Amino acid sequence: MGRGSGNDLNLAIELMTTSSKCPTILIVDDDEEIRYSLQRVFSSRNYRILTASSGEEGLACVRRESPDVVFLDIRMGGMSGLETLQHLRSLDDKPMIILMTAYGTTQTAIEAMKFGAFDYLMKPFDMKKVIRLTEGALKAHNDLRNVRDYRPIINSDDYQEGIVGRSEAMQGVFKVIGQVASSDVTILITGDSGTGKELVSRCIFQHSQRHDKPFVAVNCAALPENLIESELFGHEKGAFTGATGQRAGKFEVCDGGTIFLDEIGDMSPPTQTKILRVIQEGEFQRVGGTKTIRTDVRLIAATNRDLENMVREKTFREDLYYRLNVVRIRLPSLRERREDIPELVEYCLQKLEKGRKSRVKKVSPEAMAVLMRYDWPGNVRELENVIYRSAVLAQGDAILVKDLPEEIRRRSGPEPAATDESIPGDPSVATESQPVPDPDPVPGPVSGVPASTDAASATEEVAPPAPPTMENAFDRLYERMRAESHESILDTLEREMILRALRETGGNQVKASGVLGITRATLRKRIEQFSLRDRF
Repeated sequence: MGRGSGNDLNLAIELMTTSSKCPTILIVDDDEEIRYSLQRVFSSRNYRILTASSGEEGLACVRRESPDVVFLDIRMGGMSGLETLQHLRSLDDKPMIILMTAYGTTQTAIEAMKFGAFDYLMKPFDMKKVIRLTEGALKAHNDLRNVRDYRPIINSDDYQEGIVGRSEAMQGVFKVIGQVASSDVTILITGDSGTGKELVSRCIFQHSQRHDKPFVAVNCAALPENLIESELFGHEKGAFTGATGQRAGKFEVCDGGTIFLDEIGDMSPPTQTKILRVIQEGEFQRVGGTKTIRTDVRLIAATNRDLENMVREKTFREDLYYRLNVVRIRLPSLRERREDIPELVEYCLQKLEKGRKSRVKKVSPEAMAVLMRYDWPGNVRELENVIYRSAVLAQGDAILVKDLPEEIRRRSGPEPAATDESIPGDPSVATESQPVPDPDPVPGPVSGVPASTDAASATEEVAPPAPPTMENAFDRLYERMRAESHESILDTLEREMILRALRETGGNQVKASGVLGITRATLRKRIEQFSLRDRF
């Protein structure tokens, strides 16, 4: 083919691709007037409109035409809207489904969302809302359809202790755990709330020589001051009101094992004194008792408070502080190790999937970028809660920006331009093709062409040339190829189309054959015929 015809071929293929991506909307309603009124709403937009008068007909149309959005009436003769919805949700290429009803009850809303509808509309329609809802559904469908093949970046089985992170800060934590786990040294774990202090304590226990003995965790901040001594050391019958019998405390129960005292900075001075004695002498007395009880426990303590400052202010015993602070492990906040967020997110999703609590497997780059920019005052605990909430609300197998809590989106700062490089080295994320639409104004066409400017601004700009039509592009392409090419015009065009489809799908022949509208066997024959094996 001659050198000059490449641009015309590019133009023709681009026009063909663009035209094939015209959004398809299916309207399923047994009321002809409803179908007609919705068709009129969409008539000025670049949509392909299909209609069906029953659930059975609509289901067949979806399987045949693969529409992007389905408007589905709830009450119809034959198969109901909710029954049709359940069938549609079982398809591989699921459309976004908007239910329509004249009976807006609480049960309707709950059932619609329970079975996976994108949203629902009340009759009679607010046409501006119809347009906004359609644009949002088309964007969500496009985002989910464009997800890349899922390839996990971690295996949750490799993180049985639940501590995830490859950052330099976390690698330092892992090294210290490995160095101290096999000894009986007392350890003080510090860090903000939600950084995983109890997980680290359990990890130390699991790798220690006491791993086959008891492990007891006590949250000192959660126990009332008048009960914490009884909880830790036990009590005798009649020691205080309500002590109807003798009770063994945590130190007694945990003999030979490991006790973890979380939030030890909230412990009262009298209890601090007793803890000091246990550490120094290995013995204690029950509340109300006189018998000395010996115990052999390894102590791991944790706090999110500044113990050094508390020692200076005389609110924490200095001698106890030095007894606790033999080996200190400081856990970094999540904002100090943002590079670990993709792995933490995937770990949470894998846990949900294993527990059959969610079908979500991935997060879009734009959503991940929001998560990476947020400061996470609640640290890993807050991240885990956000992922669980978003996975429950997600309508596909990927978490999109719209699924994240509004406060996370608002407080994450300005969003940079979305690119595949948003999360370096993370192949598990999905792709969102557009930013989140503004919910207030009526959106423009799905093709992304901006709405026309007002008269004042239009007079200040030079009108762009009219875009070439498909017919013009093929006229130019045909004349040039006929004049300059020594090959079959059809062969040349077919070879280029196949090559572009293969490159676009990353060499995936199943997807490429779907784009081209041919069988996989035919595609394989064409690859051999045109010697394309090593070109994609």
